[in-house]
Amino acid sequence: MKKWVYVVLVLLICGVFLKACVRRDYPEAAKTPSSVQNDVEYVNFPPSQKTVTIDGIEYLQSQAPIGKFGGEIHASTIGEGPKTFNPFNSKDNISSLMSDVMYDGLLSTDAETGEPIPKLAKSFEVNGNNYIIKLRKGAKWSDGKEITADDVVFTWQNIIFDGYGNTSTRDSLIIDGQLPTVKKIDKYTVKFSTIKPFAPFIRMLSTPIAPKHTFEPAVKKGKDYFYTFLSTNTNPKTFVTSGAFRLKEYVPAQRVVFERNPNYYIINKNNQKLPYLDKLVYFIVGDLNNEVLKFEGGEIDVINLQGANVARFKEREAHSDYKIYNLGPNTGTMFLSMNLNDRKNKDGKFYVNPIKQSWFRDVNFRLACDYAIDRKNMVLNIANGLGEPLYTAESLNSIFLNKKLEPYPKSTEKAKEYLKKSGFVWDKKGHLLDKSGNHVEFDLFTNAGNTEREAIGVMVKQDLEDLGMKVNFKPVEFNTLVNKLVNTLDWDMVIMGLTGSPLEPNGGKNVWMSDGTLHMFNQRLEGEENSSRFDWESEIDEMYTKGALATSFEERKKYYDEYQRIAYEQKPFIYIYSPIIITAIRTKFKNIFPSSLTGITYNLEEIYIDK
Repeated sequence: MKKWVYVVLVLLICGVFLKACVRRDYPEAAKTPSSVQNDVEYVNFPPSQKTVTIDGIEYLQSQAPIGKFGGEIHASTIGEGPKTFNPFNSKDNISSLMSDVMYDGLLSTDAETGEPIPKLAKSFEVNGNNYIIKLRKGAKWSDGKEITADDVVFTWQNIIFDGYGNTSTRDSLIIDGQLPTVKKIDKYTVKFSTIKPFAPFIRMLSTPIAPKHTFEPAVKKGKDYFYTFLSTNTNPKTFVTSGAFRLKEYVPAQRVVFERNPNYYIINKNNQKLPYLDKLVYFIVGDLNNEVLKFEGGEIDVINLQGANVARFKEREAHSDYKIYNLGPNTGTMFLSMNLNDRKNKDGKFYVNPIKQSWFRDVNFRLACDYAIDRKNMVLNIANGLGEPLYTAESLNSIFLNKKLEPYPKSTEKAKEYLKKSGFVWDKKGHLLDKSGNHVEFDLFTNAGNTEREAIGVMVKQDLEDLGMKVNFKPVEFNTLVNKLVNTLDWDMVIMGLTGSPLEPNGGKNVWMSDGTLHMFNQRLEGEENSSRFDWESEIDEMYTKGALATSFEERKKYYDEYQRIAYEQKPFIYIYSPIIITAIRTKFKNIFPSSLTGITYNLEEIYIDK
């Protein structure tokens, strides 16, 4: 079948399918842009969970239909597997996913409304810049010890505020150079205070809480030791957790197995302790193609489908043992970025070749690359039409999306105009030269195994080579890539993606603030002075700071609109497209309430198998 016929067929099949999506009811002041809202299929979410007291223990009671106990669910991860099981050391999505299974936070997010809701906390109260958290009496760690205010204070003061592990959470909380304070009021009550009203703080309380009695010895041994604490070599029997599951087994490059936590504090309407499932297994599948094969072979039960596979799976759905859900636009962003730093390392050498530095730091060069990229072609040929071109720093379903920033088509002519403005020329063979006569050649990286990003890399390479550039496309192992981006800084261009929240931009503070730990396009290393900063970086710093301190949605949006405008004009990230999240799960699993905010298996404790 010819390629264009296949694309048309895919779009015809999926065009109807895209209408069947999830409705979300945000607060009136923060409605999602109608262009990405999907209201046709209504998901009947169960009533909110509530606190019930039994024999003095304050359980969180699920209001979902009562299920059957037993069985297991098989999921998958791409790449090499987790790098750590310590929730405070995690710097990658897979490690964070594993941590989320084992450790709960004080609060969570309502899958239907997006509002903060109690989790380990029984209740919370916000009074200006003070946050009063009341814990559940009698809630226990997996080893049977009670979860108390001492655990909360220790987690926030001695791990997060004192800078142990990944400091992204800590960095996101600094206001005028000061961190919040945390104080124990009594055994089950904690008070947090910020120096000013700080809108994002309430959502930060979803951060995992650590058991003081097992983490404190590691903290006392210092930060170097803490980085190795709960590594992937740790005996699973030593783990003490608060989540629905606890670690049972880890086989490198093969699987991670979790077992039911018998001391979990969530119960069903019959007052039986959840979760229903005995085990949760993540198979480490290497790449997306292998993941599809394992789903088709029945080895895994749930999968996020890439655009190229959706039509085939949709055709088979009626006669299969799975159901497909459309969760709407991805809440993260995918982009091309260039290394803008012009600093020297400790040996006095530039991290980036000074010739390349002069190209990448030139906004006209970045704009030329931006106009050269054919986003619509990528959506059609990589996402098979299941996505939309992306031009902004906020995702398409963000309530803070700046809708005044208009999309624009690929234009080779416009790209060449920007290059000419900065003195670039072409030789007789069409090769691009800078004003000093240097051939424009550089490396383009992405993480190997992610076939979607690899396909994007191939198309970006072609689009940029149409301008006369020589692009060396190099997919590399994910850990190697991360090391380049945040440690050695020896990279030119990269295709990456970042997760995000459609409800709170401040989660991107460590990316956008000029001293952020993921400010990858102009990364500062630990202990390095905040030098070599563009004026527009300082402007974004200001907008992010003001946006977090503003108290009303309208005022906050004004500042976040402005940071998006600056990013739109300066192009430190060249955004590519936003794929639609298409998920398939076996029909034997019940209590599935798909959410565009939290996914499809966010309520693992409530999911059961209808045997």
